[in-house]
Amino acid sequence: MQTRFTEAQLADPSIARSNEILRNCVHCGFCTATCPTYVTLGDERDSPRGRIWLIREMLETGGAPAPEVVHHVDRCLSCLSCMTTCPSGVHYMHLVDHARAHIEENHERPRSDRFLRAVLAEILPHPGRFRLALIGAWLSRPLAGVLGGLFGGRMGAMLRLAPADLPAPSPMDRPQTFPAEGNRKRRVALMTGCAQQVLNPAINEASIRLLTRLGCEVVVARGAGCCGALTHHMGHEESAFASARANIRAWTREIEGDGLDAIVINASGCGTTVKDYGFMLRNEPDCAAQAKAVSDLTVDITELLDRIGLPEGMVAPEDLNVTYHSACSLRHGQRVLDPPKTLLRAAGFRVSEPAEPHLCCGSAGTYNIMQPEIAEKLKHRKLANIARTKPDVIAAGNIGCMTQIGGGTDVPVVHTAELLDWATGGPKPAALEKAVTV
Repeated sequence: MQTRFTEAQLADPSIARSNEILRNCVHCGFCTATCPTYVTLGDERDSPRGRIWLIREMLETGGAPAPEVVHHVDRCLSCLSCMTTCPSGVHYMHLVDHARAHIEENHERPRSDRFLRAVLAEILPHPGRFRLALIGAWLSRPLAGVLGGLFGGRMGAMLRLAPADLPAPSPMDRPQTFPAEGNRKRRVALMTGCAQQVLNPAINEASIRLLTRLGCEVVVARGAGCCGALTHHMGHEESAFASARANIRAWTREIEGDGLDAIVINASGCGTTVKDYGFMLRNEPDCAAQAKAVSDLTVDITELLDRIGLPEGMVAPEDLNVTYHSACSLRHGQRVLDPPKTLLRAAGFRVSEPAEPHLCCGSAGTYNIMQPEIAEKLKHRKLANIARTKPDVIAAGNIGCMTQIGGGTDVPVVHTAELLDWATGGPKPAALEKAVTV
């Protein structure tokens, strides 16, 4: 793609990087076939190719973007399916992140939109605040008919996503070190995250049991918290960078102390962002090298488990058909395709995968709140594909997907690590226990 940035514009590192990305695009349109919003809406402006044109014009012109550009960029899920499909290596993720930051800085949204985005940015990355908000949502359920239409139906989307039962906080999410069982083979840091430890603390508990059982000393580092993805995808760049710096400082202390063999992420949306810290903070001399070191050490939990390997000859605790949902952030963002399925099969489970595994379920961070109509269409499409596999249980590696899919089916939805923990001697996942007793 031809671009017309001035020399002054190209002096900005963000513009320079976006210029490189734009020039790689050859308008082939392969991305349109796998883009969830284009497949759903059929509008070229809601395809990666169309958004790339809009973003180029916005960045070249500078200043306040046209409302049309904001509308179509906001509709992007950041599922990154286009990057898997693209034969030219267009790094759409960095381009759309830059576009969102530009929009946030130069565009004045309607007051209700600004308020809702500010509330989400101030609540979701903080477990304590998020827990209080979920309690408030639970208390507001009787008023859902009255409140649901607020913020263009977004309040209704938030109330629908709120769980009926809120688990108690887990003591395992506090900063501490869990010794390996037997001889220590690795020392790893586990990111406990923000929303996940509130919605489903059993995921971190299962991950710690599983890792220690397989010879890993697991540290929950003091000072580590939200990865920054939620705010980054809303264009709140400085807030996202602040979260990244806090995590980098926390994990660097461990690296420089007793050392780390890996930084383990069990929420793939977080993993995609943490693996990008080296790029995000590349222009900050004080922490650029540390950011890259952190990114280089970061792995999804299934990547690490695939390296370690499970005990041979395993037999699953129960004969179950596990339908594996491949989260976009793991499939496209990190290109981790086979390890989760390989591990589940090695643990003795029967594993199925639904049709159209490349299409997003509609969760995408705060997308299912901010774009509820599109998110619902994608959820129902995903659920229909999953149902055809006749699952006994659905496994996924991202809490957002688990919440989204779980809100539309009676089939238990569990994290991959929970099943692997159960298969190697841990407790039966609570969602499966509940399904049996209901």
